[in-house]
Amino acid sequence: MELRQLITFRTVAVTLNFTRAAEVLNYVPSNVTMQIKALEEELGIRLFDRLGKQLALTTAGKRFLTHIQGVLDKLDEARSVVHDNENLSGTLTISANEVICAYRLPAVFQRFRSRHPGVRLIFRSVPNQELKQTLLEGTSDVVYMLDEPIRSSALVVEPLLEENFRLFAAPDHPLAKQTDLRLEDFHNEVFLTNEKGCPYRTMFDRSFEKEGMDSITYLEFQSAEAIKQCAISGIGIAFLPEIVVEVEVERGELVALPWQIPDLHVYTQMLWHKDKWLSPIMESFIEASRELLAKE
Repeated sequence: MELRQLITFRTVAVTLNFTRAAEVLNYVPSNVTMQIKALEEELGIRLFDRLGKQLALTTAGKRFLTHIQGVLDKLDEARSVVHDNENLSGTLTISANEVICAYRLPAVFQRFRSRHPGVRLIFRSVPNQELKQTLLEGTSDVVYMLDEPIRSSALVVEPLLEENFRLFAAPDHPLAKQTDLRLEDFHNEVFLTNEKGCPYRTMFDRSFEKEGMDSITYLEFQSAEAIKQCAISGIGIAFLPEIVVEVEVERGELVALPWQIPDLHVYTQMLWHKDKWLSPIMESFIEASRELLAKE
């Protein structure tokens, strides 16, 4: 078993794509495929299920990843001792949901890359409800979540900034012309929301149930962008963070309805595994996140 095979396996486990892993490692795809095949033959197990063009870690692959992650972390730690931290190199895997990826992280990526151009950044877009698991499985180094304050005994959780959620509609929507809304005004309206299971969808449901409104008509989406575009088209009322619709509100394509959602406190939060060694790469990325997000 060679060290390069373990590094290749970890990269494929993170990207779940041989071609993408080859790009990260500066290999040709056939080299990556051969290394994984050789590793599987030596171990006598399948590490990946190949479902057409899709890859998925097998149960054995997940267990193997958990164990080798500690070995590779120790190797990174040893390398950092003998290298100048101003010229960091290596790979960092970041995961977040669609909203944080599009509206919060680009500035962080840019600042980090300007400081450490030799570091390979791998970004994974992951549904909010699956992000913590990627830390527990070792497929992410740092994740960013949009949720109520998170408590975890296994993870370090650092809130960065509070995100304001509002109800938005097209300017010609009947409710957009009102200066004050009552609960009964929402009857027979269509709400555009994320699918059930999304944390802030759960908070949305809870807030209206507390107000005594439990029969709501929904159109459910996986994408905040889809919710926004449907609201602009007049299909319904969107439930979104303000950061997502700032440009559209400024253009007059959407307006915020005069309705405050009670007891809704959602934060962009940064998480990592409490037992993971904080390499200089991780520390620098975490610090860049604090500089650009925590001060807002």
